[in-house]
Amino acid sequence: MLNPIHGPIIGLVFSCTRGYLVRNDFLLQRLECCAGVERIETFIAPRDAVPHVAFRHVDPGHLNDVLSYAIGGLLGQNLEVEGWEAESLRLCAEFKNRFSFPWLQVDPIPHRRIAWIQGRENIGVSRRAYEAARALGVSVVMIENPGHWLEADHGPYAHLREAFIPVSIEVDGGFTQRIVDAVRSYKYPIDGLMTISDVRLPGVAKACEILNLPTSQSTAYQNAGDKAKTRLLEDDAGESLTLSSVAALPSLLESERGQQLLFPMVVKPSLGWNSDCVSKVSDQQELIEAVRRASERHANAASPSVGVVIEPYIEGPEVDANIVLLDGQMVYFDIEDDFPTKGDAPGAGMDANFQETQVVLPSALPPDEVRLLCDSLRSSILRQGFTSGVFHCEARVRHSSMHYLDRDGILDMEKREERQEKGRSVYLHEINARPPGYLESVAVMLTHGVDYYALRILLCLGSNERDRIITLSKPFQDGPQFHLCILIIPQTRAGVMKTEDAGVDLFRRHPELRQHVPDYDTYLKSGEILEGPSARSLWWIANFSVTSRISRLECLRRAQFLQKNFVYELE
Repeated sequence: MLNPIHGPIIGLVFSCTRGYLVRNDFLLQRLECCAGVERIETFIAPRDAVPHVAFRHVDPGHLNDVLSYAIGGLLGQNLEVEGWEAESLRLCAEFKNRFSFPWLQVDPIPHRRIAWIQGRENIGVSRRAYEAARALGVSVVMIENPGHWLEADHGPYAHLREAFIPVSIEVDGGFTQRIVDAVRSYKYPIDGLMTISDVRLPGVAKACEILNLPTSQSTAYQNAGDKAKTRLLEDDAGESLTLSSVAALPSLLESERGQQLLFPMVVKPSLGWNSDCVSKVSDQQELIEAVRRASERHANAASPSVGVVIEPYIEGPEVDANIVLLDGQMVYFDIEDDFPTKGDAPGAGMDANFQETQVVLPSALPPDEVRLLCDSLRSSILRQGFTSGVFHCEARVRHSSMHYLDRDGILDMEKREERQEKGRSVYLHEINARPPGYLESVAVMLTHGVDYYALRILLCLGSNERDRIITLSKPFQDGPQFHLCILIIPQTRAGVMKTEDAGVDLFRRHPELRQHVPDYDTYLKSGEILEGPSARSLWWIANFSVTSRISRLECLRRAQFLQKNFVYELE
């Protein structure tokens, strides 16, 4: 660390051994949001050999001789000379916390290439995923519909991909064969196929099987993508009902099983995402209407789906659980608290949706319930036919020792005063065989230092990447660097957005918030149509990742302040 009199601390990173960086931007990725670090740079290109220098030469007396050996550097905050030593020691401790894993490997990293099927809707919800591929030394060939924003060879983001293959990626009867043909026609070998699109996962896995590329079984992806199949594989499947279509409902209601239904119940399409078209029903009349809606939701899709799942409404905290499996073993997991939705409110009608409101990490659940979740969800993933992958699961803890309580206007989990007599268990809602959504994947990367996109990319390249998968599954040694709340701003009114960018406007009015919000995105800007709370698709206006290094309570208070001060105008 350099700071001779006063000014910013400058840190240079050297390696004392030969090797290759597991990802060339590891400094930037692991030091992001580190207190006191203003800027980070890496001096090594992907897959390049790391220069090494004897430790005894890394001192001010030999600085000019060794500068060219630095693999990266950081710029710290401005300090007077009196504060330099304490800050230097703190940053050294942070390095131990963030880099206590084998970030060098001995063998050269071969160049690999993946075909990425379906780019995202814009750079704001995909940038880090493509940058992860580049840092890993993996070239991306994008297979997408013609006209996608990554197509132009001289566009602003063309550097994120090696090539663009314009192909219809509509999920229909010819989808898989079109992917196979596109891969076979490319001028260079493709080493793996990558997608994070739920509806395309089974077809892409089938393409891998045809091309003899690494993949989990396509039948496993089919199980995960179908909520009815997922439910039938569970040990508690007897509590739920699955219907092939709305036409099967009358006979169910007339049966002995139908006469024993216990309300409230939850109805949802067998195919779906973002809690779309999920309803809580309180009687048979609402059940009939909810089943009709759920069955019709994807009836006219390119690959129609009219199946419906009916399951009991489960009391207890809901969680998002992200799990990384490698050959059947869990190499990383994180549990996040998914706060109650409108549909969870006592007496909520069937039109109250289950759109997420807040997701907070790390979880406030006790360690034994976290372990229960991990063990149960791992078993569920294995039952579907997977042994490796990144999985985003949604579940509830039945008869949890915790519950949500509002104290002084702040809703959060607290320990129940009364003892739960029934044994705790996990009720699985769904398994998504891909990383969590972009905002949650970024939140985990910032909080724990683990990049799910990088892991998913390596997993699609097969067993040769086993060592890098294990290495990059290591979180910060001292635990999460802050509490983080993903705050969702839902549509509450219908109209045309007049405000240019309500997120930018918020920080203009409250600049003190910006340092506590490392990631945010405004989805609906000036000119966009808002359908309101009854929108057919549950897309929100904006999302914010709000943090606190002090406490979970401070984080929630900050999020509440932001939510109350988020305003916009409609035309």
